[in-house]
Amino acid sequence: MDIKLSVQSTPNPNALKFVLSTLVKIEGKVTYKNAEECHTNPLARWLFSVPNVSEVYFFENVITVTQDGNSDWDPLSEKIKAVILENIASHDPNFKIEQAQKRPESSDPAIMKIEEILDRTIRPALQNDGGDLQVIKLDGNILTVNYQGACGSCPSSTAGTLKAIEGILKDEYNPEIAVQTL
Repeated sequence: MDIKLSVQSTPNPNALKFVLSTLVKIEGKVTYKNAEECHTNPLARWLFSVPNVSEVYFFENVITVTQDGNSDWDPLSEKIKAVILENIASHDPNFKIEQAQKRPESSDPAIMKIEEILDRTIRPALQNDGGDLQVIKLDGNILTVNYQGACGSCPSSTAGTLKAIEGILKDEYNPEIAVQTL
């Protein structure tokens, strides 16, 4: 199998996107914060064996790898590429996502509306940057979200992006909504 792999930067200086010519996740997305979370994904576990890797995110044909900030990207990205190319042939893109990582199924019309707005306005840009956003809960007018992938430790996520999400939701959903991160 001839797999093509390219590396792309993200707005987060501590994260890179590794874009493959094959799927790494058929359905859904998943973020791992450590090797212990990778029960159903040996490729992710192998990526954590690379020094300084602090988070791994799988979505469609992209693996976003975040480092702890203590390594130069040039040698680190070469090690990550080697691990991916060495293990991609045995990787199952249909691996199961642990229950805690699944997008909650909600019949709450408010959550469904918020998810629709985010899917249409925010998520495409975040996914293009190697990350995503998970809605955790809506408590009154306070929406709690969790950033995933490159967005999880990106300096702009905690300020500018969060305010942009809140602004869109104020315009399209509820002028009283406030958005906070987990």
